[in-house]
Amino acid sequence: MTINPEAGKQMLGALLRPWFDAVADPVAAQGGVLQHLLHDYAQTKYGQEHGAAVIDSINDYRRAFPAKTYEEYKPLIDRVMAGEEGLLLKEEPVGWAITRGTTRGESKFIPMTETDLRQRISAGRAMMNYVLSTERFDLFDGVNLNLNFPSVVGKVSAGGREIEYGYSSGIYARHVSRMTPIRSVPAQEEIDALGGGKTMSDWARRFELALEKCKNENVTLVGGVNSTAVEFGRFLHRQHRQYPKDLWQPQIMTLGSAPGINTYHPAALRAMYGPVEIREIYGATEGMFGQQRDEKRAWVPNYDLFFFEVETRSGVKMLHEMRPGEMGKLIVSTLILPRYRIGDIIRAFQPPYFRCIGRDRWWTPLQYAWREFMTFNLGRL
Repeated sequence: MTINPEAGKQMLGALLRPWFDAVADPVAAQGGVLQHLLHDYAQTKYGQEHGAAVIDSINDYRRAFPAKTYEEYKPLIDRVMAGEEGLLLKEEPVGWAITRGTTRGESKFIPMTETDLRQRISAGRAMMNYVLSTERFDLFDGVNLNLNFPSVVGKVSAGGREIEYGYSSGIYARHVSRMTPIRSVPAQEEIDALGGGKTMSDWARRFELALEKCKNENVTLVGGVNSTAVEFGRFLHRQHRQYPKDLWQPQIMTLGSAPGINTYHPAALRAMYGPVEIREIYGATEGMFGQQRDEKRAWVPNYDLFFFEVETRSGVKMLHEMRPGEMGKLIVSTLILPRYRIGDIIRAFQPPYFRCIGRDRWWTPLQYAWREFMTFNLGRL
């Protein structure tokens, strides 16, 4: 896909402008997001029960909507799965996403809607800003090496009906890849056709498919889950005595689903993929919350899409109110889940930069400090 540089600048500038503007004025952006969310919540039964239509301040919102974990939301989500969609959703779900991790031994199920999927295009902001800042529009002449998880894994029975579920990265790729300016190979439908298995042989088939479909392509982008990108590189070397860098010369990798991708993993990734730029995505099954903006090794929130709070030692505050060096537990409001305790610990740097340092466990800050010391990062951006 050849793009005229001037047209490319205008296109990417327009796509990135809402993010840039929100980061420049997070107070105004977050106020606007909250009003939009409350308007949507007022169209759901749960929102109506909590008076979403009459809330006009952040303090009122906090008083009316208690912050909840997935375990606390699960009874409501179960009712949505059983057919009571209007309880949490203002529109029908287009898919059900399952987490790769577990909550108390069980995978989480999260509904995804058409509006929600359009928001997830924000995962491409890291790549788009790289192209805009470097003017490497030739990236769009190549393809994205699609190593996403399958969008259909299985079915569950709920409310007398069968519901398909899959991984959010695959559902995202299947529904919105047509809206992005670079083609993903293999197509998500080809990945799904191999089934939803999770064994080593299942992944071997997916990796062989990716190799077969991309071996004669110009791979300029590798996007997806960090662990999958690492495993693909190891698989190629183990099975074919080649690394990805022997086949392609990708410009950039945009990776998520692991803390510290651009602080702890660059050496291993570049050993397999070559001298590639690495940009970190901070997202989860529930949404894409931020992405790396530049060469500083931290992500910048999507203040224009989600409402961010954080529980710190000094109480609940807005994410943008955190002091450099401060840590806290993230509470994010999405289109579907108001004031959701996502279970991650966030560390603030100089505005507008943040890192997710790990899950909400007592040892996470200690583990983070030790890894920073052992890798000589010492909190540097």
